[in-house]
Amino acid sequence: MSISKSWAFVFGLFYFFASAGSSASELNKSKLQSSYELMSAENKAMQDDASLNPAMFWVGDGEALWNKQSEKNGKSCASCHGDAKKSMRGVATAFPKMMKAKLQTLEGQINQCRTQAQEQTPLAYESKDLLALTAYIAYQSKGLPIAVRETPENKSAMQKGRKTFYERMGQLNLSCAQCHEERAGLKLGGAVIPQGHPNAYPIYRLEWQTLGSLQRRLRNCMSGVRAQQFEYGSPEMAQLELFLAARARGLPLESPGVRP
Repeated sequence: MSISKSWAFVFGLFYFFASAGSSASELNKSKLQSSYELMSAENKAMQDDASLNPAMFWVGDGEALWNKQSEKNGKSCASCHGDAKKSMRGVATAFPKMMKAKLQTLEGQINQCRTQAQEQTPLAYESKDLLALTAYIAYQSKGLPIAVRETPENKSAMQKGRKTFYERMGQLNLSCAQCHEERAGLKLGGAVIPQGHPNAYPIYRLEWQTLGSLQRRLRNCMSGVRAQQFEYGSPEMAQLELFLAARARGLPLESPGVRP
């Protein structure tokens, strides 16, 4: 983003929050809504048609990686988990989740399997291979509802994620909730503000011209309000992902989605 566009965005935010007033409070936010519903018919068609959805290239690469044997010990993902279409059905709906007393995202679990079962190095966040494997696994749960909920095991992490969502941050002193709850449905820069649900990740954003993770999108938002970004793979990212998933509980997974 150029300096001129960056400052235009900042001034736009200031104007928007100063002028929105109480009109946002009149919106009905009782119904969960995927940002899919806010897209144009053309973009919806792009997501819905596997032959048009550019993210399906990553899904195809993910399938190849699923069956690729490790050079270290000859094991592949399929060696342990078999046919992903069966073994991974419903798996993505439960992440992030507690795994041996540690909160684990889907990407984190993929890397843990690589290091422990395949004796390979972890994949870098936003790398083509990690996005491809994540998209392939998530694709097996397409259409199933998000099932993440608060439990005694994840309660502490959930509370930390909730705190981050509602806490003001950055030079603009804004919280996630101020946009995606208080002003969801209003317009900013000509675009309708979504409720901010993570049910389509990884997504292909036309703005990015590539596939990206939820953590990439969260870091974009933090940058937009001039806040310190959480590191990829950090506990803070996992906690925020956990709260967002629980907040979207019941929405169907659209992975891999398409967004403007």
